[in-house]
Amino acid sequence: MKKLFILLAVVMCWKFFWADETVVLGPGIKVVEAPIQIELNNAVKIQYKGFQITPLAEFQLTGKILSRKDYSFGRESELSPTDLALGWGPMSDEAVLENIDISQSGRWYRWRVEDFPIPRKAIETNSANMHLVPANDLVASMLELTKQGQIIELTGYLIRVDADDGWHWQSSLTRNDTGGQACELIYVESLHVIKQF
Repeated sequence: MKKLFILLAVVMCWKFFWADETVVLGPGIKVVEAPIQIELNNAVKIQYKGFQITPLAEFQLTGKILSRKDYSFGRESELSPTDLALGWGPMSDEAVLENIDISQSGRWYRWRVEDFPIPRKAIETNSANMHLVPANDLVASMLELTKQGQIIELTGYLIRVDADDGWHWQSSLTRNDTGGQACELIYVESLHVIKQF
């Protein structure tokens, strides 16, 4: 418990002094591998803050944080307080990213270009908005420490969430879709920053 309090103190200091800094890693592809997904059948359901979580697929990702957005209102924020827009392959190359205007709002990740530095399909299939559901306090604290530009590694499950009143929220199960319902909803069991300067 003492370690958790120390970690929370570090998080608060970091948020106050360094939260707005963007990590710059320079040109070149920083993440070669695409996300790894393994479909599940008959997974054990997880009870979480009054919701029922059904794991749909094991999920592992190394990605560059293109943008992050915190949320504190709405039912979704009870589950997922932070969205990360993550990129891999050519979307982890800052020489490419400097030509793409990236933003997040309303649980959406948006990008805009004047001239395409890479084909549209490469942008769409090598980046995604991810709604992150921390499995525990340690993951929640690590998520608080993340900032734009870092390379992170996370593992967990793509999920469907159900509430007793019939409300539900379900992850996309492909990296090839766009638009509504294309975001990944991830129950995150571990999260680590692996490159930050």
